[in-house]
Amino acid sequence: MSDVRQGARRRHAVVVVSAVLVFVCAAAGASLLWGHGEAADIESVPVARGVIESSVTALGVLQPRHYVDVGAQVSGQILRLHVQPGDVVKRGQLLVEIDPSVQRATVDAGRASLAGLRAQRDEQQARHLLAQQQHARQRRMAADGATRDEDVQAAQAELASAAARVRQFEAQIAQTQATLKADEARLGYTRIYAPMAGTIVSVEAREGQTLNATYQTPNVLRIADLSSMTVWSEVSEADVRRIKTGMPVYFTTLGESQRRWEGRVRQLLPAPPVPESKSGGESGAKPSSAASKVVVYTALFDVDNADGELMPQMTAKVAFVEYAEKDALSVPLAALVPVAGSRDHFTARVLRPDGKVEERQLHIGVRNRFSAQVLKGVQAGERIVTARATKP
Repeated sequence: MSDVRQGARRRHAVVVVSAVLVFVCAAAGASLLWGHGEAADIESVPVARGVIESSVTALGVLQPRHYVDVGAQVSGQILRLHVQPGDVVKRGQLLVEIDPSVQRATVDAGRASLAGLRAQRDEQQARHLLAQQQHARQRRMAADGATRDEDVQAAQAELASAAARVRQFEAQIAQTQATLKADEARLGYTRIYAPMAGTIVSVEAREGQTLNATYQTPNVLRIADLSSMTVWSEVSEADVRRIKTGMPVYFTTLGESQRRWEGRVRQLLPAPPVPESKSGGESGAKPSSAASKVVVYTALFDVDNADGELMPQMTAKVAFVEYAEKDALSVPLAALVPVAGSRDHFTARVLRPDGKVEERQLHIGVRNRFSAQVLKGVQAGERIVTARATKP
């Protein structure tokens, strides 16, 4: 009977020891979970080095930097069109031939009129020479008393009249020569030559088309030098004061987002572009209200296009760089709290290696909408607390 009681006591002791061990382990686990629960509920990002850039974004359109619209200065039918879009031409190359019939007839008439005036001038010069001889004879006779004063005076008047008629024909000849020169120039305009070397980017006329250059010069084609392009960027009114001449700028195109072209601002146009009137260009049209229109200004910059990747009318996604810091310690701007009375000092929560959160004051340099440069307060690799994790 005593053996049974001893065995029961031993089993009770084992149960008690096991319960104690379970309680100790549970307490230790709870303590472990309690100690690291703060770190488990926190979202943080490491402090890393990178590029911090502040920029103004805009959209732009690519245009050739150097181009010329070639027009017709005379009216007539196009007989030959020697180029097509995409052709590369040299300076002085023949581009277009216009029917020269009317201009050639005008030149022929002018030349005939000039020849007639020269013949009349030659005849009048002969009469002038005769008048000179008669006047000299009358003066000799008057010296001998063999003629009347009236005859001497008549000879003198005839000489002056002959000289005046010669001068009149000289003036008519000069006038006809000037008119003929203009007619010959218009005859030359029937053959249009390339004013510059480049690429034909557009042709607005066709063979057989009749051009009317009476009131305005009709455009026939455009020649452009595609080795250098200009980006016409539209900058909003809110950002235009941030754009300065000479500031760096880069852009990408819609079809080549991985490649970046760089340049510098050449010019900021002082006034917004004038919108084209949709009502036929009436000068009395009222401007739209400020709430219904967006005012944009045009910034120009040039970029090299030696490889021909850029084409006219391409859309450019432009970034005007105000400042950029390379290899800067970067922290999220949303994780910073401004210090009252200071523009460069902020506070941030830093997650220590032991899981505790420490509040520190940081000295901030350049910044943009998302990141800020840390000049003092944290080191690379430390973690900045951004938020507490949301429990599901």
